Amino acid sequence: MPISAIILAAGKSTRMKSAWPKTLHEVCGRPMLHYVLQACYEAGCEKVMMVVGHAKEQVKAAFADDKRITWIEQTEQLGTGHAARMCEAELKKQGHGDVFVLAGDGPLIRGEVLRTLLNAHHDERAAASMATAVLDNPFGYGRIIRDEDGEFVEIIEENDATDVQRAIREVFPSYYCIKADSLIWALSQLQPNNKKGEYYLTDIYAHLRKAGKKVLAVQAVSADDVIGVNTRQHLAEVDEIMQGRIHRRLREDGVTITDSKTTYIEADVSIGAETIIRPFVFIGRESRIGGNCVIGPFTSLPRQSVVPEGTIIGGGPVR
Repeated sequence: MPISAIILAAGKSTRMKSAWPKTLHEVCGRPMLHYVLQACYEAGCEKVMMVVGHAKEQVKAAFADDKRITWIEQTEQLGTGHAARMCEAELKKQGHGDVFVLAGDGPLIRGEVLRTLLNAHHDERAAASMATAVLDNPFGYGRIIRDEDGEFVEIIEENDATDVQRAIREVFPSYYCIKADSLIWALSQLQPNNKKGEYYLTDIYAHLRKAGKKVLAVQAVSADDVIGVNTRQHLAEVDEIMQGRIHRRLREDGVTITDSKTTYIEADVSIGAETIIRPFVFIGRESRIGGNCVIGPFTSLPRQSVVPEGTIIGGGPVR
């Protein structure tokens, strides 16, 4: 069965006070959108429908070499449901299989979480599934409404929620997984009956449930995975989390990083085992560093640097 994805990437950087497309702002040296695409491909997606609008030519240019992307323009900003409906013709071509729908400004998404969601979706034979998270501070997110048996009922957006509903801590961070034919039908049912007057994509779940289709809500997303980027502060928080993931992976591979606070390593860097990264070091993306090296202190390696095994840069021997 084919697996595809819709990525919503038409938004502006209004709250970031930037003319640059939001999804192209970098996290650890890569555009935010890079990480969302990477997660989709890790989860088995063969095709991505990328919905663009603001500064679309810049976004398309940044990923022009990726032939798995079909570019779709949203000329009016009428909500997430409207954005997804722009993909209707492509969805009808697919006809069957499953579709992820994801936000382009959520770079902390991981392929393993999407695989967990997809597996549960298949195991439960659901028409539509979602991954949820439980947050200490759920402000701003759609709340998951369940019945007395714990079954999903609907998603209530922050602006439309009552005080009691706002107290719910289980939220929907926009991780959708839906059968293609169910998505096509549910999109046709959307109406802008809310305070914003927009077509909410989240409403598809309630429509499917009312039609007797199985809808599954799986608590599969950690609090750290949830943060989307709307402000420069969000961007900094996401970058810090991503930097922690990079350091953790390298340490698991046998690399010593003596001071995480003063070491910045961009994405897609490979470092061999027994290499030591000393304080005040920057390593640019796609660099290749061999094993048994010493890098730093006070060293900056530009992007795509190649450092042979056993090299000492900046610090002298420590063994």
